[in-house]
Amino acid sequence: MRLTLKTLLCGAALAGVLAGGFAMTTVAAAPGYITAAVADPGRPDADKARDPFRKPAEMMEFARIHPGETVVELIPGKFYFTRILSKIVGPTGHVYAAAPGGGGSGDAKAAAVSLSTDPNYPNVSDVTLPGGLGAVGPVDVVWTAQNYHDFHLARLKLDVVGLDKLIFSILKPGGEFIIIDHAAVAGSGLDVPDKLHRINEDIVKQEVESAGFVLEGESDVIRNPADPRTALVFDPSIRGHTDQFVLRFRKPK
Repeated sequence: MRLTLKTLLCGAALAGVLAGGFAMTTVAAAPGYITAAVADPGRPDADKARDPFRKPAEMMEFARIHPGETVVELIPGKFYFTRILSKIVGPTGHVYAAAPGGGGSGDAKAAAVSLSTDPNYPNVSDVTLPGGLGAVGPVDVVWTAQNYHDFHLARLKLDVVGLDKLIFSILKPGGEFIIIDHAAVAGSGLDVPDKLHRINEDIVKQEVESAGFVLEGESDVIRNPADPRTALVFDPSIRGHTDQFVLRFRKPK
């Protein structure tokens, strides 16, 4: 029988679920404020369906985000993590949804504004990336999921190392910068983000560390060795099952 990439990926995902209900077990073991955030009834069903693959409870534990903290989420997309972050930090915390205001990203900015007016998430407000970041510090955590590679898109024309330095400046001493992204082939260059919406993990580490950060932790929880890392992340054969790296950087005290 011929095994396709999609078959291998689906089989690997199913095996992970069958092997003791991994996602459910780890969610149950997480702190109560995390399990409550993941169980938030305001989360769309489409988001909940992605939980076995995106593992939000494990990601929140890795990031060590707590109630009362201030978090900046860069390029929040469709707010999969924004809603969870909002519930974790709670009424004494705050989440800034930072989206580019130009360069063809008007839809992202409009979406960030729409969530900031949702009464279910009153502790979320929108800021424009990158210019608005300077007004929100000091913050405890800066978070970006599946979007660091977007900083390198030609249409955005961002100074990425300059942005990393700005992120460094708005974090409190000891604050964390969490990056989750789609892995590219080792050794690949900066043409890949525009072509495949992936990025070479080593480039991310080099850029962020050059801004003054220290790499403090890595997670393999959402790695997928069956992903050859050569397909566009939106390709049906791999979408939702890409190999992803998870990095935690800290601003030294």
